[in-house]
Amino acid sequence: MNKAHLTILALLFAGSAVLGAVAVTRTTHLGAASNAAENATVAAQTHQLSAYAATLQKQLKSKPPALPALPKAPAPSAAAAPRIVYQQPPPVVVTVHRKGDDGSDGGGGGGND
Repeated sequence: MNKAHLTILALLFAGSAVLGAVAVTRTTHLGAASNAAENATVAAQTHQLSAYAATLQKQLKSKPPALPALPKAPAPSAAAAPRIVYQQPPPVVVTVHRKGDDGSDGGGGGGND
């Protein structure tokens, strides 16, 4: 490698190191700014939640209103419940006839020997 190539390569590495350092400093600066904004937001939300918790505690300490009276229900009738009888449907029988099946059980003689 000749000296010109070596010098160009060294300058490229130095430039990338400088750009990397600039990027890191900008990123940390943005992070610090965003943390300050988040802290303000969290503080505001905490204040709102504290106020809401105080109102809930106040409502818990107060006595709830009385419930309305229940309406009078009529007495259940003495009629017996209807009797339910379940009837099963008749079984479905499917007969499949095959060619060459003479209906014998295989033990007898009469068929197509």
